[in-house]
Amino acid sequence: MRFHSPQKLKTIAELIGAEFVGPEDFEVLGTNEIHMVKQGEIVFVNHPKYYDKALNSEATIILIDKKVECPEGKALLVSDDPFRDFNKINTHFTRIYNFTEELHDAEIGEGTRIHSSAVIGNNVKIGKNSLIFPNVVIGDRSVIGDNVIIQSGTVLGGDAFYYRKLNGNFDRLISVGNVVIENNVEIGNNCTIDRGVTDSTIIGEGSVLDNQIQIGHDTVIGKKCLIASQVGIAGCCVIGDEVTLWGQVGIASGNKIEAGSVILGKTGVNRDLKKGTYIGMFAEDFKGYLKKEVKLRNLK
Repeated sequence: MRFHSPQKLKTIAELIGAEFVGPEDFEVLGTNEIHMVKQGEIVFVNHPKYYDKALNSEATIILIDKKVECPEGKALLVSDDPFRDFNKINTHFTRIYNFTEELHDAEIGEGTRIHSSAVIGNNVKIGKNSLIFPNVVIGDRSVIGDNVIIQSGTVLGGDAFYYRKLNGNFDRLISVGNVVIENNVEIGNNCTIDRGVTDSTIIGEGSVLDNQIQIGHDTVIGKKCLIASQVGIAGCCVIGDEVTLWGQVGIASGNKIEAGSVILGKTGVNRDLKKGTYIGMFAEDFKGYLKKEVKLRNLK
């Protein structure tokens, strides 16, 4: 999430009541989570296991629960609860409406048709000649391109599934990102595409999604991908261009699939995949899988 205007390190520290390490006028451009963070942004870390990853990431400002040596050219915000204070920063700069207020500020392109039962959030942009079917819900800040079809019951921009355990309960990381649907995308019935925690969940130009598909926060789907029914993609995945995912494929968080790959039905993806065709619970190479099956049958 980028702030509307650059902030100073001291200003952010005062907002959350944190100690800071670095020049008080150190420039802060926004926030982001570790998978997506860029220079000038804040990332949070609250466990020693991930200190090095956060400190050596692209992040320029690290919101951390212990005072440590600060890398050159970076700054620290030292907090007793970085998770809480990350939420505090994000909701200070991005107002959360959750359909409790209608600002009627959507931008709708020429030729776009929206059924009267669809629900459109605030600060939504929809391009030209798109078609929004009955009972579609489009959350705040969503951006939809030209010639997009979204069929009935689909929800764009729901909250990310991102929690921590706190005092025996689940505490949510509040989602202030959005969903971006590029031009010429078709989305089937009853799909759910979560908005990014602090960035964008993106469906690339020309991609086609079947019915009942779940796509997690901050995931990026490439151009001209084909995704069949009941596929589940966790958060922060990167799916290359022209990838085919057949029915009931499941992809774990943070994995990448190289462009042009084909993932056959019911395959589980728990690691990054190079271009190829895969099948099975742990995404085996398809040709290797067939050879193994032949050998097993010949053992009889």
